[in-house]
Amino acid sequence: MGPLALLVLAFLAFSLPPYLAFDPARSRVPQPAGFLAHYWFLVAHVIFGSVAMVGAVLQIWPWLRRTYPVFHRYAGRAYVFAGVLPAGVMALTIGSQSPFGPTTRVSDIVAALLWLGCTFAGWRAVRERRFGDHRKWMIRSASLTFSIIVNRLITPIAMVVLEPQIPTTFGGSELAYSQSVAAISSWGGVAIALVFSQWWLERKPATAR
Repeated sequence: MGPLALLVLAFLAFSLPPYLAFDPARSRVPQPAGFLAHYWFLVAHVIFGSVAMVGAVLQIWPWLRRTYPVFHRYAGRAYVFAGVLPAGVMALTIGSQSPFGPTTRVSDIVAALLWLGCTFAGWRAVRERRFGDHRKWMIRSASLTFSIIVNRLITPIAMVVLEPQIPTTFGGSELAYSQSVAAISSWGGVAIALVFSQWWLERKPATAR
């Protein structure tokens, strides 16, 4: 839990400041043409997504979950209703208008739907007292919450690998190069999150689960 918490804190310390300043000029995402409110939707997504990320760390911390079950329940509600739900809706909005090309737009929409769907399934399962199913769906939800960090780690690798191919594969087009990097990072983050969560669920014997 320690390394995960430090990674999340480092990510938030890097990602949050440009959006807490409420200055569109500091946005790290270009303004899509024809969507003047994009920055403010992005700010909402980042803030609610940060709540979800911190909530996910608290929710999967075994000691906290065992020692303070009441806090776990309240933190879970915050994770769902003050984190994933509003951040996911914002992600659908800004994802559909992503300036990084159609492939990334599809990835963003699919990721948002999966995030909302897994979280809803986990919330519904706990409401019906199906705690085993609740745990499985929430592990998938938490993995998707952290997929943005994986996305950011993939980006520089994709840039280094693809940059020499700008004159050949991309025909000298910087736009095609940047959109390809964004698409690989976006799809890669989602795929790795889903594969990791399933591996985590399958790695233990059924009795331990």
